[in-house]
Amino acid sequence: MPANLAVKPTAENHASAYQSVNPFTGKTVKTFEEMSHKQLKAAIDTAATCYETWKNKTYAERAKIVAKAAAILHERTDEFAKLATLEMGKRINEARGEVEFSSNILSYYAKNAEKFLAPVKLNPTVGEAHMESSPIGVIFCVEPWNFPFYQLARVAGPHLMAGNVVLVKHAGIVPQCAIAFEKLWIEAGAPAGLYTNLLISHDQADQVVDDPRIKGVALTGSVAAGQSVAARAGKNLKVSSMELGGSDAFIVLEDADLEHTIKWAVWGRMYNAGQTCCAAKRFIVAEKLADKFLEKFQAALKALKPGDPMDEKTTLGPLSTEAALLQLLKQVDGAVAKGAKLLMGGKRIDRPGAFMEPTILTDIKPENPAFRDEFFGPVALFFRVKDEDEAIALANNSDFGLGGSVFTKDVARGKRVASRVETGMMFINNISWSDAELPFGGIKNSGYGRELGDMGIQEFVNKKLVRTASMEAPV
Repeated sequence: MPANLAVKPTAENHASAYQSVNPFTGKTVKTFEEMSHKQLKAAIDTAATCYETWKNKTYAERAKIVAKAAAILHERTDEFAKLATLEMGKRINEARGEVEFSSNILSYYAKNAEKFLAPVKLNPTVGEAHMESSPIGVIFCVEPWNFPFYQLARVAGPHLMAGNVVLVKHAGIVPQCAIAFEKLWIEAGAPAGLYTNLLISHDQADQVVDDPRIKGVALTGSVAAGQSVAARAGKNLKVSSMELGGSDAFIVLEDADLEHTIKWAVWGRMYNAGQTCCAAKRFIVAEKLADKFLEKFQAALKALKPGDPMDEKTTLGPLSTEAALLQLLKQVDGAVAKGAKLLMGGKRIDRPGAFMEPTILTDIKPENPAFRDEFFGPVALFFRVKDEDEAIALANNSDFGLGGSVFTKDVARGKRVASRVETGMMFINNISWSDAELPFGGIKNSGYGRELGDMGIQEFVNKKLVRTASMEAPV
């Protein structure tokens, strides 16, 4: 397993302490104690008790609370956004967008859950039959720091509307975001145990998975974290969904609109300081456009200005932690040591905070670990290809299969390429996944299962067949 597969931290990587450390200043803001075993037991007891009532609520009764939570997020966007910026360095404009999207997700499921889970009529040869959906119980969710509210909304919205209740272990570096999201539900009128934030250790998380009252496990995080938690869930015969890492291809064909493409290239690699599982990471460009693309891409990256992420004028924010920065610098140095060429960047920025220069690596051979690794930050891997077929083959030569994109003026051609790339998501002339209606998830080492859309609410429900027929038993 490549050493960097845990570069996208989850709560497991910060299990010893829950700390708010401002990555812009490096100063510790606040530290939180982990729950005692007694407190954890009480939290699970309360959640299990809540489920016995919540599962019998009507969709309208559930929607009242979920819609109220959405409204609060919308009304107090700035308040929540500033917490994300404080704790993990997300630029304030991006943080506001995340909070608004989280609000939209909750609203979407409040409006559509009943329709998504409505009985489905079947047509047996004799009699009549239908499939009906019902909740399964308490769902345990392990979530990462890079989208401290969106990750929570995309499990809370569908699973609460389905009639389940959720216990959430958030990442150790965003405890204030985690606590604020729990308080949101209390303010929205949620009964005790409906949504519970758990400040727990790795060992305690294992105990939660093992508890017979936990019926499903959802994780977003690194491959290593996914392997560990999925194995634990499997041992307990519990359904799980895993959204893990990515090394998404950004394919540029020779007929692409270069100006349009460059804008998406910069956004796709640098959004959230590059700390996004479905970011553009491998730039695969047709030879005819390669030089022009590189020239414009470099110029655009060099124009980014580091600064206070609370300042709307800042165009380059810090990485989430000093440890994340050091890990990424180590990866880049390792890639160069194995033969990659450093076209630009590659160093930390000489200023306070966890800032890294936008970086481009080229000449990356298949035997270089960088060829297969995920770079979770502002590092772009650049590849030249002679044609469309070579671009597709290179895109598919990856352990990951989360997302990807293709840029071409011929939309029909773009659709053909999209169909041939082995991922859970493909985008043509864009990289925009921020729509509650669009299912999100991948294949291969990027995990399994889907979140959002009508598929997202189906992950943790029982699909029960009910058949009515007037027939004699076989003799």
